[in-house]
Amino acid sequence: MSSTPSPTTTDEISWVLTPLLELPGVLHAVVATGDGLVEGASDGLERASAERVAAMTATVHAAARAFTAAFTEAERPRLAQTVVESDLGYAIVVPAGENTSLAVFTSPDAQLGNVAYQMQLQVAALGRALASPVRRQDDDGRS
Repeated sequence: MSSTPSPTTTDEISWVLTPLLELPGVLHAVVATGDGLVEGASDGLERASAERVAAMTATVHAAARAFTAAFTEAERPRLAQTVVESDLGYAIVVPAGENTSLAVFTSPDAQLGNVAYQMQLQVAALGRALASPVRRQDDDGRS
């Protein structure tokens, strides 16, 4: 039996979290909308905590964009990632498509390069999944 948390089965896009949660040092993960709502969360994170993370993800991302704009005078800079380092670990947020973000929390000893790389792979997979039309059978029985 693994001690690694697994994504919830009730959230439709939580599958994107599974490879992240399998990485050493990744403790929690959340997929959030740009307005701070939970779209998916790891099982190890209580619903109330996931909701706070989603809300803070939107806030941190907006603050990081404003912070970058203040330095550069760019009107709306595109963020690649936002990283918060603490004594407890790292919180990493990356844009995951239109009005969506992916956030993870890791232990202090996590390999951030590996985590960031896997996050980008999962963002790409999520983008492909959301852009793909739903397959269904035609009325005449052909698929």
